[in-house]
Amino acid sequence: GFPKRAESEHDMFGVGHASTSISAAVGFAAARDARGEDHSVVAVIGDGALTGGLAFEGMNNAGQLNTNMIVILNDNKMSISPNVGAISKYLTRITSGQQYNRMEADLWDLLGKLPHGSRAQKLAGRIKESLKQLVVPNILFEELGFTYFGPLDGHDLPLLIRTLNAVRKLNGPILIHLITEKGKGYSFAEQDASRYHGVGKFDRAQGVKMVKPAVPAYTSVFGEVVHAMAADDKRIHAITAAMPSGTGLTAFKNSYPERFHDVGIAEGHAVTFAAGLASAGQRPVVALYSTFLQRAVDMVIHDVALQELPVVFAIDRAGVVGEDGPTHHGVFDFTYLRMVPNMVVMAPRDEDQLRHMLATALAREEGPSSLRYPRGSGLGVPLEGRPRVLEIGTCEVLAEGEDVALLAVGAMVQPALEAARILAGRGVSCRVVDMRFVKPLDKAQLREVWENFRTVVTVEENAVAGGFGAGVLEWAARQNAVGHPRVLTLGVPDEFQEYASRKDLLAGMGLSAEGLAATIGRAVAEDGTPSQAESAS
Repeated sequence: GFPKRAESEHDMFGVGHASTSISAAVGFAAARDARGEDHSVVAVIGDGALTGGLAFEGMNNAGQLNTNMIVILNDNKMSISPNVGAISKYLTRITSGQQYNRMEADLWDLLGKLPHGSRAQKLAGRIKESLKQLVVPNILFEELGFTYFGPLDGHDLPLLIRTLNAVRKLNGPILIHLITEKGKGYSFAEQDASRYHGVGKFDRAQGVKMVKPAVPAYTSVFGEVVHAMAADDKRIHAITAAMPSGTGLTAFKNSYPERFHDVGIAEGHAVTFAAGLASAGQRPVVALYSTFLQRAVDMVIHDVALQELPVVFAIDRAGVVGEDGPTHHGVFDFTYLRMVPNMVVMAPRDEDQLRHMLATALAREEGPSSLRYPRGSGLGVPLEGRPRVLEIGTCEVLAEGEDVALLAVGAMVQPALEAARILAGRGVSCRVVDMRFVKPLDKAQLREVWENFRTVVTVEENAVAGGFGAGVLEWAARQNAVGHPRVLTLGVPDEFQEYASRKDLLAGMGLSAEGLAATIGRAVAEDGTPSQAESAS
């Protein structure tokens, strides 16, 4: 798992999202100095995480403070992005000039005619790239106030020990640039590093075996639909933050490279970049994991919603995600998106409804829209016909009943239906409603429910605090309707969820079909006043 302070004294700082280590290390160094202590502070950051602006904010502050600290840059892509710093831009400008290109072409032809000319050409190419690699990072980091050492072989342990022992005696911030190979020492990972970035249990001798699921994942369905829609609408752009495969955009990337944008680990930039595209008449779709979109909430509000721009947010890994743990559960997006004026918030109950919600979001021109869907496979429902546009703010009644109104949204609709079947066997009749829209709510359905049911239950895979159920209660308060039915808001409780399978996490929170049936059954059986609004999670 990820470093966690409660697990080990050696985990100095909890982490799960990228680009945070340097800023945290500056804080540790400042605290050390304030206490008059004398020890080393070391931050480790990858070249991927260095694409995040927070990393450079931390470096800028470290250079300003001139405090003693060491940053180890683990560069496992063999280079820093060539477009960093003024020197790199200058070299790019020179090498793109016509005169340079003619001279380079002539020299290349000449080298090719020499004995062993191909070897001479390869050597010249390596010299050219090495010049960039050696000069550019040095200038960039030293201008930020760091003393730069590298690039060094990150797999040469004696060299690393000598280097660390030497630099710890120096004053001011230090950056050690290490070149490493991702997955080194394990042949399967060396051959396919991205597949082994995050894996579950597997046979080490056999490696990870890719088994095509019988039912397509929500991510795959999203990728197929946005790819198909982009063929018909040339304004559609797809944006992701260093996760084209994880968000299902590989086919889009291959088919429409000019409209595909991987901005690196820079979620805030992804959202504002999308706002710029939308301002110029394009239709951007920002595909991010729920846990990472929360890093860009200000940009969602300030750059997108405030200007009523038609940006679509496709929010993957919504709800609990299983073994990745508390840093990666996506249980806050209903809460932080529901508060944004003019934001449409949707959640499909299955993979077919995801198609229709994406079409609905792309058809809307009056402001931003979002749809969130869980990790893993869909329900196996047929995917037939073209995606259709839904009427915004309308629900779908899936089952009729008289005792309990069960209002569910997103991935919780199926457990709600199963819970209703269990309760029916116990003599409790439930109306099951797929609300579909967390914002705007179907107010006509809510009025009917409030007038006809003594028990109302909301179910969501989001934090109860500020989520879908809270929105229903807010509506009721505005209608002076609180006090008629008894209301239970079921969802993720007000505490961080730990590591476990998705199934076990949901069961532990009472959000399995059996758990829902048990909670609702107890509520119906209680002989209390029906005016009480309560949260069972």
